[in-house]
Amino acid sequence: MVSIAGSKKLKRQMAPQFWGITRKDKRFVITVKPGPHKKNNAIPTAVFLRDTLKIVSSLREAKASIYAGKVKVDGVVRKSLHHAIGLMDVVELENVPDIYRLVPTEGKILKPIKINESEKSKKLVRVVTKTSINKETTQTGFHDGRSTLAEVKASIGDTCIMQIPDQKILEVIKLEAGCQGLVTRGINAGQIGKIETVEEGTFILPKRVILSLGDKKIEIPSDIIMPIGKEEPVIQLK
Repeated sequence: MVSIAGSKKLKRQMAPQFWGITRKDKRFVITVKPGPHKKNNAIPTAVFLRDTLKIVSSLREAKASIYAGKVKVDGVVRKSLHHAIGLMDVVELENVPDIYRLVPTEGKILKPIKINESEKSKKLVRVVTKTSINKETTQTGFHDGRSTLAEVKASIGDTCIMQIPDQKILEVIKLEAGCQGLVTRGINAGQIGKIETVEEGTFILPKRVILSLGDKKIEIPSDIIMPIGKEEPVIQLK
């Protein structure tokens, strides 16, 4: 069997800080392989168990758990040490009562939070592409690598509430003035504020959002904002 191209390891000094790994340990650490999320915005499954959650003490224990099918991401068993776990992913572990969702918080791109049992079948996905397949079919692509040919009345930048693992769209949250927005990257990652206006992009400037955060307003690119509800988040984010 042909091996997948690309290195399976990364120097610890080059790893993202939100992984939570120790810097002055072994020289290399397992890295993320191509998958649903971008490399710099995801955590490999083995690192998530050992360094982020600290529920195993070594890579050997992480391997045993993952290869035994004890890790579910968005309701699907994942048996790769390098599988990318990213924004809004729901992680379940066999024989562990806690269920985790990865969200931006406290300036970090990703941090696991514990969620209720009733929340594990819901996930927020941001629309990133709309592609015409033929005259009657449009493919909608989401931030976590998923796509659907089902009719979705959403534009790029909108958020869909998806039922997992069925991938059924339950509701669409529009990127518009008056709704609540979650900052997914940057120094304000994890901040939730009210979207005041949405400024259309120009030849020089990208599409932008004016976001109200308490007593201040900031202007940020629309691609790092995720609409999460009208008055309050539609799912648990804290």
